[in-house]
Amino acid sequence: MGKVMSDIKRVLMANRGEIVLRVINTCNLMNIETVTIYCENELGLPHTMVGTRSVCLGVGTLHETYLNIDRIIAIAKETKCDAIHPGYGFLSENEKFATKVRQEGLIFIGPSAESIRLMGDKIGSKILIEKIGVPSIPGYHGSNQAPEFLRAKATEIGYPVLIKATAGGGGKGMRVVESDELFITSLEAAKREAKNAFGNDIVLIEKYITGPRHIEVQMMSDRHGNHLHFFERECSIQRRHQKIVEETPSVALDARLRSEITLAAQKITSYINYEGAGTIEFILDENGKFYFLEMNTRLQVEHPVTEMVCGVDLVRMQIDVASGKKLTIKQSEIVQRGHAIEVRMYAEDPDNGFLPQVGKILKIGIPTINGVRLDSGYQDGNEITISYDPMLAKLIAHGETREIATKKLSDSLDEVVFLGVKTNRSYLKRVLKSLSFAVGNTLTHFVETFKNELQPIDANDDEIALAIAAYLFGESNTTSEDESRSITNYNIWNSIGEFRNL
Repeated sequence: MGKVMSDIKRVLMANRGEIVLRVINTCNLMNIETVTIYCENELGLPHTMVGTRSVCLGVGTLHETYLNIDRIIAIAKETKCDAIHPGYGFLSENEKFATKVRQEGLIFIGPSAESIRLMGDKIGSKILIEKIGVPSIPGYHGSNQAPEFLRAKATEIGYPVLIKATAGGGGKGMRVVESDELFITSLEAAKREAKNAFGNDIVLIEKYITGPRHIEVQMMSDRHGNHLHFFERECSIQRRHQKIVEETPSVALDARLRSEITLAAQKITSYINYEGAGTIEFILDENGKFYFLEMNTRLQVEHPVTEMVCGVDLVRMQIDVASGKKLTIKQSEIVQRGHAIEVRMYAEDPDNGFLPQVGKILKIGIPTINGVRLDSGYQDGNEITISYDPMLAKLIAHGETREIATKKLSDSLDEVVFLGVKTNRSYLKRVLKSLSFAVGNTLTHFVETFKNELQPIDANDDEIALAIAAYLFGESNTTSEDESRSITNYNIWNSIGEFRNL
């Protein structure tokens, strides 16, 4: 990686959806032109229309489109881009992509390929962390993958244990094993899933921490030796190892623990001479002890809560750092003000195993409350398909206190409807209104532990009648009989929720 400072004048967005819109917002403020890419079946999605230029990738699988390294770099060069921003997901943590981007004379808005390789390997990163002296979860992360050997290691570590794929993420290739009798079948399933998802079936074995919280620290580093932290986020509430609620500050950290965990994160980025945005993830146990989990060498989906509480633009910092500029803010100037919470809105049915949903979005509601932000990659009339992740949007609220932020977010969920598609909106309201969330009992098994508390409550006849009357009173004309029927049905049930204040 060179040390030469280079102004970025045009950026190619090697991604899709809401993260493209988010980065372009900052690029516009910096007078940087942007180029977006899209597949033929995505015409009409916002990210196909917001860039200075937009280039069609044609049709094909993900590997032929958004994961096609040669094609994406060729487009960047053809459109005379200076840099590529990978967003998150797809190629954002791909060592080969970062290397080739720089080999082709372009700026990669992210860390070095070496950092991606080093921290992307769960085994290698744990060996490194032990060397640095940061606590890590007890376990085995060696090269011997013989089933009986791994079984013996699991017994040595002590059940329950966690089998985890060394490559990738998102909960793929991961199994919690409660006893020796279940180990071999769980190992086979984890390896099979990891091989299918990442082309790599190597796993590690860790002690499974019961009653854990997921705490992560937002980092930003430049090539001049500055390694800043922007405090923590708690992302414990998850389904299928995917986060659905994120907040900052964490209710679980006091001043001492916050200082210890952020200093540990700084120790890691400083040791590896990191550059750019990154997140150090930790597991916090019931006794207040934290352990290194992994590092994400990219911008996170949940970065808006940090931006709101710390009053910063992390994307602007990414671009400045990639240009070779020195971070101008000092650690002492970074403070937490208020509380921010983000929920991820998905096209899914939480009451049916979080099954992904498809359909046409007839209307998207817009939040009107101050301090609330909606990041979405969709607009009215777009189709939701099975081709991509079912996340529709992120809704983020900031308030002086956690209680105020929660109230703002819950009220805004009443406004932000995605008519025509079944979503997890009412489920998110149940989470925010639950006693367990209110008291901060936000452990990683929250969804499973409190599933009875989060169940929908059937509406009675009076509530249904009131909901129908409320809808009919304010009914407006729609363009077709099918759309009218869809909107009517959706709004009736939405009105039931509002009457019941769910």
